[in-house]
This record gives sequence, C-alpha cells and structure tokens, in this order.
Amino acid sequence: MGTASSLVSPAGGEVIEDTYGAGGGEACEIPVEVKPKARLLRNSFRRGAGAAAGSGPGSLPRGAGAGGLLGASFKSTGSSVPELEYAAAEYERLKKEYEIFRVSKNQELLSMGRREAKLDTENKRLRAELQALQKTYQKILREKESALEAKYQAMERAATFEHDRDKVKRQFKIFRETKENEIQDLLRAKRELESKLQRLQAQGIQVFDPGESDSDDNCTDVTAAGTQCEYWTGGALGSEPSIGSMIQLQQSFRGPEFAHSSIDVEGPFANVNRDDWDIAVASLLQVTPLFSHSLWSNTVRCYLIYTDETQPEMDLFLKDYSPKLKRMCETMGYFFHAVYFPIDVENQYLTVRKWEIEKSSLVILFIHLTLPSLLLEDCEEAFLKNPEGKPRLIFHRLEDGKVSSDSVQQLIDQVSSLNKTNKAKIIDHSGDPAEGVYKTYLCVEKIIKQDILGFENTDLETKDLGSEDSIPEEDDFGDVLWDIHDEQEQMETFQQASSSAHELGFEKYYQRLNDLVAAPAPIPPLLVSGGPGSGKSLLLSKWIQLQQKNSPNTLILSHFVGRPMSTSSESSLIIKRLTLKLMQHSWSVSALTLDPAKLLEEFPRWLEKLSARHQGSIIIVIDSIDQVQQVEKHMKWLIDPLPVNVRVIVSVNVETCPPAWRLWPTLHLDPLSPKDAKSVIIAECHSVDIKLSKEQEKKLERHCRSATTCNALYVTLFGKMIARAGRAGNLDKILHQCFQCQDTVSLYRLVLHSIQESMANDVDKELMKQILCLVNVSHNGVSESELMELYPEMSWTFLTSLIHSLYKMCLLTYGCGLLRFQHLQAWETVRLEYLEDPTVNSSYRQKLINYFTLQLSQDRVTWRSADELPWLFQQQGSKQKLHDCLLNLFVSQNLYKRGHFAELLSYWQFVGKDKSAMATEYFDSLKQYEKNCEGEENMSCLADLYETLGRFLKDLGLLSQAVVPLQRSLEIRETALDPDHPRVAQSLHQLASVYVQWKKFGNAEQLYKQALEISENAYGADHPYTARELEALATLYQKQNKYEQAEHFRKKSFKIRQKAVKKKGNLYGFALLRRRALQLEELTLEQLTSF
Repeated sequence: MGTASSLVSPAGGEVIEDTYGAGGGEACEIPVEVKPKARLLRNSFRRGAGAAAGSGPGSLPRGAGAGGLLGASFKSTGSSVPELEYAAAEYERLKKEYEIFRVSKNQELLSMGRREAKLDTENKRLRAELQALQKTYQKILREKESALEAKYQAMERAATFEHDRDKVKRQFKIFRETKENEIQDLLRAKRELESKLQRLQAQGIQVFDPGESDSDDNCTDVTAAGTQCEYWTGGALGSEPSIGSMIQLQQSFRGPEFAHSSIDVEGPFANVNRDDWDIAVASLLQVTPLFSHSLWSNTVRCYLIYTDETQPEMDLFLKDYSPKLKRMCETMGYFFHAVYFPIDVENQYLTVRKWEIEKSSLVILFIHLTLPSLLLEDCEEAFLKNPEGKPRLIFHRLEDGKVSSDSVQQLIDQVSSLNKTNKAKIIDHSGDPAEGVYKTYLCVEKIIKQDILGFENTDLETKDLGSEDSIPEEDDFGDVLWDIHDEQEQMETFQQASSSAHELGFEKYYQRLNDLVAAPAPIPPLLVSGGPGSGKSLLLSKWIQLQQKNSPNTLILSHFVGRPMSTSSESSLIIKRLTLKLMQHSWSVSALTLDPAKLLEEFPRWLEKLSARHQGSIIIVIDSIDQVQQVEKHMKWLIDPLPVNVRVIVSVNVETCPPAWRLWPTLHLDPLSPKDAKSVIIAECHSVDIKLSKEQEKKLERHCRSATTCNALYVTLFGKMIARAGRAGNLDKILHQCFQCQDTVSLYRLVLHSIQESMANDVDKELMKQILCLVNVSHNGVSESELMELYPEMSWTFLTSLIHSLYKMCLLTYGCGLLRFQHLQAWETVRLEYLEDPTVNSSYRQKLINYFTLQLSQDRVTWRSADELPWLFQQQGSKQKLHDCLLNLFVSQNLYKRGHFAELLSYWQFVGKDKSAMATEYFDSLKQYEKNCEGEENMSCLADLYETLGRFLKDLGLLSQAVVPLQRSLEIRETALDPDHPRVAQSLHQLASVYVQWKKFGNAEQLYKQALEISENAYGADHPYTARELEALATLYQKQNKYEQAEHFRKKSFKIRQKAVKKKGNLYGFALLRRRALQLEELTLEQLTSF
C-alpha cells in the first residue's frame, strides 16, 4: 500500500489514474508535521545525496522524480538543514545524559556490592551467635533433664524410706496382733481356770479366792471366737478388719489377678506398698482355681424344685417371668437358664440332678404343705449342704386352716437356723398364687443383680442396668477396649486344665521348668513338646499353681489356646490381652492401639518397660501356640532377645512345631510308663467301686505298652470308659472293645457309639448327633439356651442328661457359658464321624446362620450373634451376606467395643473392601440410619454409633475421615442432651485424641480443657473421669516437651486416683469380685472355726 506521501503528485492539480477503479481522483497537498529522529534523517539524507551524486545523463528523469518526491515529503516543514542541526544537538544531549546515567548506575552497583558484603559479614556473625545459643539451650535442656532425673531419684529414695517405714509398721502390727492373740489365749485360759475353780468350790474343795489374784480382766472386752459376724470387729488392742473383708478390686475387670491395677488404701492397706500387694495378689491367684464353676461362670443357672401342689406356681414363673430374667441377663452379656426336672418317681436322674445343683448359681424351691421323700435328698443337697454359700430361695405357700407337714416344717427350721453365709431366703405367702410368684420374681431379680452379677444398687431399672450404654466403656483405662468374655474363657480354661486329680507322673518335669526360670539370661523360650493329648496343658497349669505358691513375687501371664480358628487362637487378641495385662501390672492408663501390626511392635516395649520396674521374675506361658495361624509371623517377638528377668514357655505338638523353633531348649513329654498308665486306669475304676480281675489287669498291662496307648489323654479316657461300663454291667464287652482301639481318636469314636447306644430311641440319638455337629461347626461353641430355642421339642431333662454324659466322658465342657469340646481330638472325632461330607457341614452352619439372623431381625444384637454370624458367613463363602451383616451397625459396634478389631478387618478384607471403601460404606449406612432416628434415646444411640465409627477410623489411621463422625457425635449430644452433659465430654475427649495423633496439639488442648471443665462440673474435681482428662492433658504436654505442665497435671491425676481407690465402687463388676472374695473368706473362716 505505501505511505501517504506516495499519493502526492510532483505537480499539483494533476489527476492520477486509479488502477483499482474506473474513475480517478484529484491529488492535493496534505500538510503533515513530521519530526523524524536524527538517525532517520541521516539515513534519508544519505539516500538522497547518494542518488544525486550517482545520477548520470541517462538517469536524470529518475533523479528528478526522486527529488520531487523528497521535496514533496518535506514541503510543509521548510528547509532540512535546521532540522538536521536540531537532530544533531538533540543527539549530543541524549548522549551526555546517557553517560551521566551510566556513571551513576555504576556507582550505585558498587555501593550495593559493598552493602551486600557488609550484610554477609553480619549474617555470618548472627549465625555464629545462633549456634552458640543452640548449644547453650541444649546444655540447659540436659541440665533440666538431669535435674528431673535427680528429682525422680530423690522420689525413689523417699519411696525406699517409706518402704522401710512401712516394713517397721507391719512388723509392729504383726507383733501387736501376736501379743493380742496371746492375751486372748491367756484370758481364755483364765476363764477356763475360773470355771474349774468354781466347779471345785461347788464340790466343797477349798481353793484360794480368785478375787485376790493380781490379774484382772474387767476392763478387757474379748469377742468370742467362732462368731463370724463379730470375730473381726476388734479385740483388746483394737485389731483391724481382716484383709479378705477389705479387698477392693479394679472396677471393670473379672478375676482376682486384676487387683494389681488398684490398691485399697483403707483399713489394713493404709501402709501396704506395691511389692507386698503384689505378693498378696499372687496368693489370691493361688486360690483362684478353688472357686467353684458357678462363681466365675458366665451363666446364671436357676434350678427349680417343685411338688405336685406347687406345679401351677412353677409353670407361671416359667411362662411369665423366666423370659424377663433371660432378657435382663442377655443385655448384660450373661446366659440365663431355668432348669427343672419332672417329678422323678423312679429317681433315675438322681446323679444328673445332683450335678445340676452343684452347677447352679441359684436354687428355688416351691413348696406348699407336703414335701415328697424323693425330693428330700435334693433339698438337703441344695439348702443344707451348701458349702459355697450360693443364694437359695424357698417359696412357701401358706393356706389358712392347714398346717404344713413335718418334713416341710423341719426343712424350713433347719434352713432358718443356718448362718447368713448360706444365703437362704424364705418367702411365706398366703393368698393369690400369681401375687406370690410375682414376689418370687422380684426376689430372684434382686438376687441375680446383687449376689450373682454384683450390682450394689438394685433399685435401678432393668433396662438401665442391662443396657450396654450404662456400663462405662472407659473406666479408668482411657481408650482400652476389654472383652470380659475372653478373660472369662481363659480363667475357666486354666481351672479345667488344672482340675485333674492325677498328676500323671509330671513331678519329674517340674524341676526342669524351675531350672529354666532360674537359668541366667539371655535364654530363648522353652518348648514343651509332646503329641496330642500328652498332658501339656495339665503340666503347665499345675506348674503355674506351684509357682504362684512357692514364688508369690513372680508375675505369671498365661494364655491357653483352644481349637484352631476359635477366638482364643487369634494372634491379635492374644497379643492385645497380654499387652493389657502388662499395662495393668505397670499401673498404666495409656491408650492402646488396636492395629495388629502396631500391637506386635508395642508388646516388646511394654514387656521391657514392666521388666525394668518389676521386682521379681516375669513368666509368660502360652499353651498350644502352634494352633495360632501364621504363628511365626505373628509371634516373631519370641525370636528377639528377651529382657533379663523375663522367661517364656510355650507348648507345641511335635508334628506342627515351626522348624525355626526346634533349636530352642525343649522339654519333651514322654508317654506314660505302662505301670503309671495301669495305675491311672485302676484308680479311676476304684473311684466308682469297680475292681478288675487279675486276668483283666494282665490284659491291660499288655495293652498299655505303645506310645499311643500310653498317651495321657488315651489312658484317662480308657479309665472313664471302663468305669462307665462297670456301672452299666457290661465291663467285659466294653473292655474288649477298648483293647481294639489303638489311638485316642478311635477310642473317642467308641465313646460316641457307647453313649448313643444308651439313648432310649432314635430321636434322642439324632438329637445328640445334631448337638455335637452344631458345637463342631460353630465359632466358639453353643449355649444351652440356644440349643433349647433351636430344638423346642427337646426337654431340659434330656439336654442336661446328655451334657452330663458327654462331660464325664471328656467330650464336652463349659467355656464362658458355651458348650465346647474338651480336647482337640474330641472335635476331630466328631468331624470324622459325622461331618466328612461338606454339604452336611454346610447345612449345620446354615442352621446356626438362620438362628442368629432371626435374632438380628428381632433387634437382638448380643455378643453371641456378633461373634458367630459374621464368622459363619465367612466360612460359607457368602460375601454379600457377610457384607450386609457388617453394615448392621450394632454388630460392628459390638465387635469393636470388645476389642475384636483384627477380626473385623479380616471380614472386610474377605469381602474385598479396603479401608477407605469400608469407611465410606459405614458413613453412608449411618446417614441412612440417622434418617429414621427420633427421640432422645435413639439420638443418643446414634451418637454412640458415630463415636464408635470415629474411633474405628482413628485406629485404622484414617485421621481426616475420623474427625467427621466424631464431630457429628459431638453435635448430636450437644443438641439431644446438653452442652454440659458428661457424654459431651466423652465426645470432646475422643475428638481430641484424634488431633493428638494428627499432631494438631493446639486443637487437642482446647478440646481436652473443655472436657475437663465439663467433667469437673458433672462429677466433681476428685472423680476418676476428671483424672482421665488430667492424664490426657499431661500426656499432651509431654508430647510438646512441656514437662512442668505435664508433671503438674499428672500429679493432680495421681492424687485423684489415689483418693478414688479409697472409696467403694458402684460400677459393673466391682461389687461382684468383692463379694466373691468375701465368699471365699467366709468359707475359709467357717472351715477354720469348725476345727
């Protein structure tokens, strides 16, 4: 296109043709003011001059044209010379300005360089000062730690001084009590002499006047020995109450060994330090197996005795009130059985009735005017021969104008004359039988709550007492989740394992175990190996009893593993249980992770921590450890070096022992010698008054020569089989059949056939088979009440008779209120005999699935349904049904709250869900459940579910996802309850614990302080819940290295806990243990005073 100047013609007025159009245009001059730069002007000038100088004659027109164009371009500005001069001047001026600018900037750069060097020097100086300050800070910190260490050493010296002082006080107390006893003996002797003198004087014999004697007992008040209610109230010198009557055990645990967790400092414990307390508790542990099964049972067994006259009352009790009692016990984690027998005219169930009375925790007698002679023996056994002091109740219906028979009146008089230890209560009622049965129900309910389950306050509603929410889940143990059923199972297993009357020649092994304990460290674990049924459990339990007796300062932690795939064989639960015991013995209230991997890491640390503090040795005994799945992986801490004062003993079967463990020191249990085997069998026969002939003894001696026939379990079972045959009158036949059995399993098969043949009809035989199969395919066993609901046509008479036969023949036993197999060989025998077909196995599992599914549909989520149903779905391979079961929020909550974290994770892994997907599904399910929640009770339940989900996610390590449900739980409780309600403090505590794990200490501190304020307002400044918040704050400050604040809160927490243990608890399980300890003391005192 070109510039505008290209349109200007050299001669004005001419018309230039437009080559782009038909017409033309007139050229005109356009005045343009242009101020070109100097460089542009110079270039233009050069181009113009070059064109003029280089033009020739032939190029004139072009030059003229060019000149014309140039002239046209600057025609409006005048001459070009001034412009050039102006441009040159301007150029010079700009050049000078540029030089000035360049020089000034160079100077600025030099100045900045000098300033940078100066700043570098200052920076180096400041860095050196910072390093010096850091070294000073580290030095001060070390000095502070040294000061704290010195402080702790001073406290230890003070504790040592207090120990010496307490020792002197105890010695003085012993001396004082000894002298008091001597004084009492002297006074008793004096009274005897005085009575003799009076008799002599009455006979006319002259003696000196006792009033002239220097001795005087007028000022002495001595309580008569033998009156138990006053024996411990004090003597001449004011003796203190007995130790047994003041035992205060930890409130949320079962079993006397938990007394390590808490010391009652009232009464005689005011000056007892922890070492002596440990010795006392070990002594209590020593007598634990002496408790009867009913004292530690998870079942409330109510045995009913009635006559023809009181049949209506008994039927009314079973129909209207037995279901209520069952529901009450189920909500508290117990079974309730109302067992009764028909009026046994022929007395054919006498042995079974006697066994049932021994097992029962409560016996109720319904009588009116007469008492049949066939019931006299049962009544005497239950009410007059009650050595354990178990609760007893008599409902006596009176009628106007009629007098009870002599037998009834005699029984009531004898029961009334007994001391209070036998706990017999009599209800005399005249009038409406229904009203009398209602009174009986109220009395039974009170007995169950107070005497059997251990609640002090029986005025609470059954629903409030029985609900799981009423039982504090964090009693003084922070976030620790404890399953009382697991501990119950271990206690019963230990008791059953040590209950054998025959030592089976184990004395020679005791010294070997003692040598291991006394051997210098380091020492690997000791293997106790042997074949199945060789007596490993019996040996270890008997040795534990001896250790507790001979070395009371030794801490023994034991675990007995049941059959494979049972709860007792889960590695994570074993480690968690042992860790909790270590924590409890170290007086720790720290939170415990439920992550199996972290549990495995933390257990050796707790073991090291306790071993450094414990005065004596620590022995860990794990029986049948080879039954644990992937035992080498989950028990790898056994390979690591153990602390100096720790010894570990594990028992394994020879065939299943891990190869890496075979290098450890091993104690192998040999089969019994033929002589010992024969003596055990003969002793069993003598116990039932059966004597073998010489020929039979010779055959027996020839038979018991191989390793399998001299097996301890085989020999025991052989003896029981011969004794049973002798009572039945077919000894020769059974003895011949026993000789054909060369191993334990084949002998168990003979036992099964023998019991089946004794059944009356085919229906009973089929029932026996189905019961054994259900016990075999279940996770942990089956209860009697579940069997009664599964088979409504079955009577208690048949069931108890069958269980009695199976129990006596070492097939079934009780564990945590459930029927399970006594030995692994018995379980294997039933599987081989009845369940070799997989379809049959699956059908029995499906029967249990249908039963527990029906319970869920009726909103009966108990610990049994949570234990069994998911496991059965997993065994059946029903992933979708298992998934639906896990999304039942109450099933998952029950598993988690009892610490079955790893089991819950394994179910989700089987379904194919990872952690995030699992969290999402739980949250969605909770949202759906929330839509149907109305009312304060449902909202409170919803808040508990949200809290459980938050804690579960926290244990999974999903901290960001755990905050949401915990915040929602907090919001619900603040809205539904009150912002200052104690449950709000619990939500704040749980949310703060997430922030602590998340390293957000500021948020956690604020929440803990809010929880502390609410707890102080709700419970008071001296309540254990307040101490829990103080302990949490102390731990928080310790994590931030704020040692002074941490020490301050920890001291306050310790003082509160110290005061709390002085007071009597009113929480679940506390009073029960105290009552059971008192029962033991009462029974012991009765035996002592009877001599």
